[in-house]
Amino acid sequence: MAELEAQNSSQILVGMIVAILLFLVFLAKVWNKSREVRSTGKRFPPGGNGWPIIGDSFNWYKAVASSHPPRFVEQQVQRYGKIFSCRIHGKRAVVSAEAGFNRFVLQNEGRLFRSSYPKSFRDLVGKNGVITVHGEKQRKLHSIASNMMPLEKLRFHFLHDTQTVIRRTLHGLQDAQVVPLQDVCRKVAIKLMVNQLLGESSESEVDEMAKLFSDFADGCLSLPIHFPGFAYHTAMKARESIIEKINKTIESHRKQVSQGIGSGLLRRLMEEQSIPDDGLADFILNLLFAGNETTAKTMAFAVFFLTHCSTAMKQLLDEHESLLRTKSGFCDDMITWEDYKAMHWTQCVIDETLRIGGIAICLMREATVDIQYQDYIIPKGCFVVPFLSAVHLNDDIYPEPLTFNPWRWMVPENQDMRNWKNSQYFMPFGGGARFCPGAELARLQVAIFLHYFVTTYKWEQVKEDRMSFFPSARLVNGFEVQLTRI
Repeated sequence: MAELEAQNSSQILVGMIVAILLFLVFLAKVWNKSREVRSTGKRFPPGGNGWPIIGDSFNWYKAVASSHPPRFVEQQVQRYGKIFSCRIHGKRAVVSAEAGFNRFVLQNEGRLFRSSYPKSFRDLVGKNGVITVHGEKQRKLHSIASNMMPLEKLRFHFLHDTQTVIRRTLHGLQDAQVVPLQDVCRKVAIKLMVNQLLGESSESEVDEMAKLFSDFADGCLSLPIHFPGFAYHTAMKARESIIEKINKTIESHRKQVSQGIGSGLLRRLMEEQSIPDDGLADFILNLLFAGNETTAKTMAFAVFFLTHCSTAMKQLLDEHESLLRTKSGFCDDMITWEDYKAMHWTQCVIDETLRIGGIAICLMREATVDIQYQDYIIPKGCFVVPFLSAVHLNDDIYPEPLTFNPWRWMVPENQDMRNWKNSQYFMPFGGGARFCPGAELARLQVAIFLHYFVTTYKWEQVKEDRMSFFPSARLVNGFEVQLTRI
């Protein structure tokens, strides 16, 4: 008995010694860190811890799922400043609502920061996806994507194909028909991308692909639970189906190439770029996904905002009816590049839509080295979130930021800020090494859609609706409207 007590006492003593040693190690780390902070005069950005385990995730996603995604960020900014820390996605994060720091992060992609998305997102876009790969591989794939959409190709090839698809789709709608316009826009966008990347597809194939990408998008930020009934499981099944369709098309094109026939972007990719088959499928999936999300949602959001701003709608219709009067009067007259560049008010409408309803509300990065910025130090491995929407909806930058006001983009003083390729205050397509290669194409497609939609139909909203940005950007009720052909 005495021996057992002695053994227990020894174990307790060892345990106490280990605990004391661990505590001393902890104190040493804290001391070293505090010495470093005192010597540099810098500190980790302030912030709260939120709830146990879940941190601030609940409040974060509650805000993102609303029509005003930066609400949580704005609350933290009032308490801690424009650069603060919180706990989301199960880890500590530095979140920025400061325009300068957001640009600093994006401009230092590949040097100080790299993309860092949740497991569900990485699994869905694929290990070879241009959205998530790093380093030289990312630069190569981004360059390939950019070279696929040069200005000359927009002027001659994409402009014509875009009009053909949009006119054909709108022609298929019936007078007095009630439609979820968001689905119409998704169908237009996915058909544009599928036709360009995979070749002509039937209506049923396009409808199926649109549904698959809807399921795909809903799983991108979901919990990675691969079990029936969960969004991640549904999204992964959608990915399998999309990849299968892409691979079949690749095989078909390979046979055509071997016979000296075939054309289009896919053939160019197969002939001119050294991308392995699994990488090629992921690359095409990424382009289809990015093109569908940006273009479809911007089309739907633009019409939604115009529906609730009759003055802006009238000015848009006047611009496009004036453009039609310059034509010969034949219904088959196509919009030219000069017509497109003359759509000045339309571009204001698109910019204002992207400011309020931009798809990329925030970006996810990771510090690859210890970083000092102003009075803060951000350690290597820290999760960093430039919250672009918080800048776009900042009332110090944009008066009455929640009001749809395309006229703000006509003010001469705002022209530098409007430069979405370089402005730190307006970044709907990101920036730096990951600037969206399809930005010009997306704007072209949205402008052409608005032209044909407002000159073909009048419409009336039949169900209340609102924007949401989680699990993906959308109008929650699909934006149901009743159409009246003009």
